Amino acid sequence: MAEMKDVFGQEPHPVEDDLYKEPMRKRRKPDRDQRFRAFPSVEQSALKEYEKLESRTRRVLSNTYQKLIQSVFLDDSIPNGVKYLINRLLALIEKPTVDPIYIGLFGSTGAGKSSLINAIIQQAMFLPVSGESICTSCIVQVSSGCCAQYEAKIHLLSDQEWREELKNLTKLLHRTEELGREEADAWNRDEAVEEATWKLQMIYGNGAESKNYEELLRAKPKRKIPTSRVITLKAEEAEELSIKLDPYIRTQRRDWDGEAAEMHIWPLIKHVEVTLPKSDLIPEGVVLVDIPGTGDFNSKRDEMWKKTIDKCSVIWVISDIERVSGGRAHEDLLNESIKACQRGFCRDVALVVTKTDKLHLPEYLRERKAGNQAIQSQREAVLERNEMIKLQRTRILKEKLKRKLPADFKVLEASDLVYTVSAQEYWQQALLTEEETEIPKLREYVRKRLLDKKRRTVTKYVTEAFGLLLLTDSFSSTQNLPNEHLHTSVLRRFAEEKVELLEKAIGQCFACMEQPLQEGVRTARTSYRCILRACLVRSKGNQGFHQTLKAVCLKNGIYASRTLARIDLNEALTQPIYDQIDPVFGSIFRTGKPTGSALMPHIDAFKHSLQEKMIEIGIRSGWKYDSCKNNFLIQEISAILGGLEGHILRRKRRVYESLTASVQSDLKLCYEEAAQITGKKACERMKDAIRRGVDRQVAEGMFERAQERMQHQFQQLKTGIVEKVKGSIATMLTLALSQGDGLYKELADVGSEYKEMEKLHRSLREVAENARLRKGMQEFLLRASPSKAGPPGTSL
Repeated sequence: MAEMKDVFGQEPHPVEDDLYKEPMRKRRKPDRDQRFRAFPSVEQSALKEYEKLESRTRRVLSNTYQKLIQSVFLDDSIPNGVKYLINRLLALIEKPTVDPIYIGLFGSTGAGKSSLINAIIQQAMFLPVSGESICTSCIVQVSSGCCAQYEAKIHLLSDQEWREELKNLTKLLHRTEELGREEADAWNRDEAVEEATWKLQMIYGNGAESKNYEELLRAKPKRKIPTSRVITLKAEEAEELSIKLDPYIRTQRRDWDGEAAEMHIWPLIKHVEVTLPKSDLIPEGVVLVDIPGTGDFNSKRDEMWKKTIDKCSVIWVISDIERVSGGRAHEDLLNESIKACQRGFCRDVALVVTKTDKLHLPEYLRERKAGNQAIQSQREAVLERNEMIKLQRTRILKEKLKRKLPADFKVLEASDLVYTVSAQEYWQQALLTEEETEIPKLREYVRKRLLDKKRRTVTKYVTEAFGLLLLTDSFSSTQNLPNEHLHTSVLRRFAEEKVELLEKAIGQCFACMEQPLQEGVRTARTSYRCILRACLVRSKGNQGFHQTLKAVCLKNGIYASRTLARIDLNEALTQPIYDQIDPVFGSIFRTGKPTGSALMPHIDAFKHSLQEKMIEIGIRSGWKYDSCKNNFLIQEISAILGGLEGHILRRKRRVYESLTASVQSDLKLCYEEAAQITGKKACERMKDAIRRGVDRQVAEGMFERAQERMQHQFQQLKTGIVEKVKGSIATMLTLALSQGDGLYKELADVGSEYKEMEKLHRSLREVAENARLRKGMQEFLLRASPSKAGPPGTSL
């Protein structure tokens, strides 16, 4: 695919569109059982049962759809209720089986992300690895599928996206005056200058750095760029694809003398998708994402960097054993991951400590506090140290999460917040067993996550399908319901009252943000100068920082490179506000019992009250003669209101980032002014221009405007929710009146499909019970089995 797919779901199917559309046929996958071979036999059995349930449900829905289409095909006018029913059937038939689970491996240079992915997929050198240097130069996604070969798709920047970057690169390298020897040396040592020069030379050859933008537009790249902007590689074996892929994703050294054509387009690569054939170790439906730690100078790649982080439902922060105890880079990664929980889809964060086989025994023994037992071997020391790291880092990480997230956020209840892994020992097993490297433990986590998602998705799917068949079968009855208009009017008035209460409750939820916002603004006003000073000061003074600062200004306060820590002045200036609002913001968008600040429980309470009212009306009135339809409408409220959660999750990122977006917008002219400064002492003059600009904007209410813009985003979200709720109720009432208003149309007999769907719905409980029994038996056998000893040659 040319672009990354959106995982946030699909919009509701329009009533009028594609009424006679042929359902998209599911390609029959050969060797279906092979799809689950990454799972143990117990989990395979459960997955096969859920797969069978889903497949049979799709077949019943498809048969029902075809019958309905044939019964109304020649009609000039189709009742609205029937239109709705047909389109709902089509939407369910074409609904994806399970959206992929994106697991982001987020780490800085040399942390071991690629080595970890290689171990998880059981391919030792599949992705490039090289000690402490940068190897993977872009976002790389690895998944398994039904393809027969190993395949990689390399997505390149569009022509427009590259032109934008080219313009910024040439601005960065543009010098309007001759520099003295010392200034010229400092210029050449500037990290941003080195990177810009390197990129241009890679695409256009030596000397490109001295040309202007117009000249480079006319220049011919060293290698022909495909017009499709996608390069596809295929191979029969993993090693063969790895060799083909390596030049595209490995960051080439500046002293590289090779002339491989592939390396010449490295600066154009946006992201890479790698698909493995069916794997014994990584199940289909899971995507492992190697995410660079700092983003990118190119706007499109940097935007993709953030979006990729935000769409991951799981983030593993990767840090090697020698860096895990501190350092700015490690803290920045953790903070970015926690922000992903606030603004994105992430629900689980864990710290994965790599290279845990590294240990200097004499030094460890000297520093080790007296324990109950003496250490007899390197292996014992490594295991003891790893356990200690787990306890320490779990406590620290949990405390950090508690400060930023609601107290009942699920990740705080996780049994494993820290993993200690060793990819090297996984292959060699000279010191640790395979289990002690914890690679199998990560695989088990991935499998359980996918199995749980499959269970929940199929259960919801079968239940929703059963409701549709209930209504379809009930439409075969021509019985008119007594006083239906009266009952619907009662329901409408009740719903309108509840909508007003819901709107008030949502307003109260969002009002909880007012006080922390105000406190955050006060803190930001008093601390912004200190924050700005810390951002603009370097340990080596201005040496090698001039053009890096210019790059910051060219990109409106943000600079991301592959070697330096990410610089984001806008985010730094608003951090005091985020420190105040984060716990409350997280509470608003959490799930759980209804509280004053939680949003979704109020929507759930509204849904339940509407369903209870329908049951009450049904008992008191004639709807008891049409219980199937009544049951469907009760369930359909859940289906059409359920889409609200996806809408809210999509919008909350815009709400959360409105603070930094507001500050960035207010400082735009300041950044543009600073970027134009050249000549002697330009770096210091740029800093002064930024300081003056920030002072001026703060005096004019920059932080207060940011607060107002966030509150405006909350107001827009509230309006959107209420409008969607009203639309859902109108749809439901239309269905309730479908017979009384003469919208009924005699349909084809779907009695056999209804009976089969009824059996499938009953099977859900049986499948769940079977899964519990198998899991219990498996746990019993594991407890009864002897523990594994260490690898051969280790003393115990």
